[in-house]
Amino acid sequence: MIKLLFVFCFIFTNFLWANLLQEAIDNAPEGSILKLPKGLYKGSIVINKPLSIIGKEDGVIIDGEGKGTVIQINSPYVTIKNLIIQNSGDRHEGIDAGIKIANSRQSEISNCTIRDSLFGIDVSMTNNTIIANNYITSKDLDLGLRGDGLRLWYSNDNIVKNNKLIKSRDMVVWYSHGNEISGNFGEYNRYSLHFMYAGKNFIKNNTYQFNSVGIFFMYSQDSVATGNVVKSSLGATGMGIGLKDVSNFTIKDNTVIYCAQGIYIDRSPFEPDTKNWIEENKILYNSEAVHFHSLSENNVIKGNTILGNIEDIVNDSRGSRTNENEIVGNYWDNYQGFDKDQDNVGDTPHKVFQYADQLWVYNPSVKFFYGSPVISLLNFLAKLAPFSEPVFLLQDEKPKLKL
Repeated sequence: MIKLLFVFCFIFTNFLWANLLQEAIDNAPEGSILKLPKGLYKGSIVINKPLSIIGKEDGVIIDGEGKGTVIQINSPYVTIKNLIIQNSGDRHEGIDAGIKIANSRQSEISNCTIRDSLFGIDVSMTNNTIIANNYITSKDLDLGLRGDGLRLWYSNDNIVKNNKLIKSRDMVVWYSHGNEISGNFGEYNRYSLHFMYAGKNFIKNNTYQFNSVGIFFMYSQDSVATGNVVKSSLGATGMGIGLKDVSNFTIKDNTVIYCAQGIYIDRSPFEPDTKNWIEENKILYNSEAVHFHSLSENNVIKGNTILGNIEDIVNDSRGSRTNENEIVGNYWDNYQGFDKDQDNVGDTPHKVFQYADQLWVYNPSVKFFYGSPVISLLNFLAKLAPFSEPVFLLQDEKPKLKL
């Protein structure tokens, strides 16, 4: 920590100070605490020194007047707290945001409302910072034209907790490691949480609903996702949790419900001699419980509850080797077997086949009718009397009979 000889406390007491906020920041000594009373203050402010700006009551508004970024932070040890930050510019190439923080450390952004801003909080090259209890929403634009609610870029060992992202585009964690992302809520976004080239992150107890994708991991490794709830991912390909080219992941004790695809696995694990552990999750009432794409082997799928899904396993690539995953001890609601010794383990393995009649697996046009009475009847008839040898996908050697 830097040594501060004193802390200068500057309290705004008059609305006339509203247009002089930047001047007050520039004139304040390092370590100052600027406490703002309720009122409207001109944005596009830049902070180049350690200090705090705190709303001492509700209704402290920093307005960007529709131009650029509202608050730009270029220093360590900065605190932004209890403010309403609004009306950034609308330029994507400039990443116009409510707050940008760069080349910082040990800072805090908390208890703020960020609204009508293209991007919410843009974090780059910033470590050991807390981003907590913020409410973030974008401009009223089509989904793909909104900015990201929260972006971490080359930023490590941060705590991102208890934030709400509503009607933004994505929350992204790219090239960023060792972050804790917990207790956040996302609704009506595209990717509620999207990782790329990120490792050793801890994702726990988040809730994501009515997004296109809940949590998607790409080109990443060594992370844990536990206790998360992902529900009602929107659209024909709405996804709960996706894994693409990831290794040494633990996906445990999550709930994925009412999605088109519950858990999506694409070429994972990616690194040789590694595994992914998908354990004790509740995968409930999805169109597809687990969807395999491309070569996906050496996953440990254990102790999960697979209940109420239209299809338990879908393999859309004939070479994905789904049978070369370790699958054991899961509860399958459509298991057809007995438990004579009453040890809650089926006497025979639970085997999953893919039937030639399942046209929608390889034909997206047919998937429009997926789940309809006609398709359900065809599926039943295919299993009752298949006209060709079904393709064996996988088996659970020790299926559970009771939850």
